[in-house]
Amino acid sequence: MPGLVQAALAYVIWGLFPIYFHALSRVDAFQIVLHRSLWCFVFVWGLLVALRRLQWVPGVVRQPRLVGLFALSALLLTGNWLIYVWAVNHGHVVEASLGYFVTPLVNVLLGTCVLGERPRRLQWIAVATAACGVLWLTLALGRPPWIALGLAGTFGSYGLLRKTAPLGAVEGLALETAVLAPLALVALAWLSPHDGLAGLFAGMDPATIAWLLCAGPITAIPLLLFAGGARRITLATLGTLQYLSPTIQLLLGVVWFGEPLEATRLVGFALIWAALAIYSADGFLWMRRLRATVAA
Repeated sequence: MPGLVQAALAYVIWGLFPIYFHALSRVDAFQIVLHRSLWCFVFVWGLLVALRRLQWVPGVVRQPRLVGLFALSALLLTGNWLIYVWAVNHGHVVEASLGYFVTPLVNVLLGTCVLGERPRRLQWIAVATAACGVLWLTLALGRPPWIALGLAGTFGSYGLLRKTAPLGAVEGLALETAVLAPLALVALAWLSPHDGLAGLFAGMDPATIAWLLCAGPITAIPLLLFAGGARRITLATLGTLQYLSPTIQLLLGVVWFGEPLEATRLVGFALIWAALAIYSADGFLWMRRLRATVAA
C-alpha cells in the first residue's frame, strides 16, 4: 500500500473516532479508557508475538529510566484519551476537534521551551495568530476552551516524550500499555466489587461488549498505518495530512451530532485555521529551500 494512502487512512480513522466513542456513550468515560488500555495491550502484544518482534524487550527491562519515561508518556496518553472520550460523550466534538487543530502549534512552543529549538519567523506569526484565536474563543465562550487546550497540551507533551524516546511506534505503544494494563485491571475489578474481574462487562449488552473489545485494534491499526506511511512520504506531506483528522471531527460534530457552531466561535476557528495556513506555508517553503540547498 502506498505511503500516502497509509498515512491518509490513519488520519481518516482517527477523524471517525467520535462515531466509535458515541456508540459507547452509555459507558462511563473512565471505564471506556480502562477497557481501551486493557484490550489495546492484548492486541498489540499478540501482534508482536505473532510477528516475533520481541527482541527489544530484555534491553528495555534493564533500563528503568526508559520504563519510567514510557510510564510518564502512558499517563499523558491516558489523560488525552479520557478528555477526548468525555468530550465526545458529552456533546463537545467541535471543541475536541479544535484541540487537534491547535496541537501542531503547541508542538512549536514545546520545541522552543523544552528542546531549545528556534522557530522561524512565520512559525512565530502562526503561534501568535492561534493565540489570538484562543483568546477570542475565551471571550466568546466566557471561559477558556479547556477541552481543546487539554487535548493539545496532553497530546503535544506526549509527542515530545515519544520524539525523544528510542522505541518505535508499535514497541512504544506496547510498553505503554504494559504499564497501563495492570492498573486498568485493578481499577475495573474495583469498579465491579461484587464480581471482581468476572464482572468486567456486568450489565452491558452484547453490542457494547463487542465495541469495547474492538478498542484494541481500533487503537493500534491507525497507529500502524501512520508508522508505515510516515516512513514513505515527506514531512511536508505528512504535516498537511494531519489536518484531515480534526476536519473530519469538526464536520461530524456539526453535521452528524448537530452541535452548534455560532458565528462568534467561527471567528476563533478562522483565526486558528489562518495560523495553520501560515504554519503549513512555512513548512512548504522550508522544504523547498532544503531541496534547493541539497541539489546545489
